[in-house]
Amino acid sequence: MIETVQVTRYVTPLREGGSLPGIVEASDLGTYVCKFRGAGQGLRVLVAEVIVSRLAELIGLRTPRLVGLELSEEIARYEADEEVQDLLRASLGLNLGVDFLPGSFGYDTEVATGGVGAECAKILWLDAFTANVDRSWRNPNLLVWHDELWVIDHGASLYFHHAWGGGITDPQRFARQPWDASDHVLGAHVDGLGAADAEISALLDEAAFATILADVPDAWLEPVPGADDADAVRAAYVAFLTARLGTRQWLPGGAERA
Repeated sequence: MIETVQVTRYVTPLREGGSLPGIVEASDLGTYVCKFRGAGQGLRVLVAEVIVSRLAELIGLRTPRLVGLELSEEIARYEADEEVQDLLRASLGLNLGVDFLPGSFGYDTEVATGGVGAECAKILWLDAFTANVDRSWRNPNLLVWHDELWVIDHGASLYFHHAWGGGITDPQRFARQPWDASDHVLGAHVDGLGAADAEISALLDEAAFATILADVPDAWLEPVPGADDADAVRAAYVAFLTARLGTRQWLPGGAERA
C-alpha cells in the first residue's frame, strides 16, 4: 500500500477547492496537499485519487507522489480557524497526501510550455477511461512544473462507486457508458486517441488493475452489500475497470472493441 507518514503541522487551507484541502508538513519532512477523509465527498474520492494516479503513472503520465497522512487530535487542537478545526477533527486517522509542487502553475495554453500532442491525447484517454468529469477549461486540474505537464485531482473519476450504497452495481453498465470530450480542456487532441489507445491498451489488464488496487489502504474501502471486506471491494473495482477496458463505447470517436 502507499507509504504512510505522520502529519506534524497544518500550514494553511486551500480554499479554491470545495472540500477545503490543506497544506501540511509531515514526519518525512515532506510538504503535501492533504485531502481529508472527513470532507463532504467521503472516502471514495480518496480511493479514486489513488487508482487514477496509479493508472496515470502506469501509462506514462506525470502525477505527484501520494502518501497516507496520519492525522492526530493534537494537530486539530491548535487550529484557530473553527471551520478548519471541525474538518480536522472529522478527519482523524488516515488521509491522503499529494506531494506539493512548489512553483508550479495552472495549465493555460497561452502560457504553458508543458505538454505535447501525444501526452495530451494520453490524458484525454485516461479521463475517458475513468469517466473523469473535472478537467474543463474552468478547472483544468493540470499543473506545469519545470516546463512539464502534471495531472492532478482525480477524485471526480470512477463515479460508479457512488452508487454502491445499496450494493455492487453491474460492471457492464459502466463499461458501455459513453464519455463526452466536448468540455475537456484537451478536447482538441481527440484525433490522437487512436494512437494513444493502441499504446496504452498493451499496458493494462486485470492483473495490472489488481496491482493498482493493492495500493489503496483498507481503511478507505468501506464494505457494501455484496462486498463485505476490503479485498472484496478491491475485486469489485478490478471487475469494473476490466469490463471498461474490454469495450470502446466510452472512447470518443472509438468503436466497440472486438
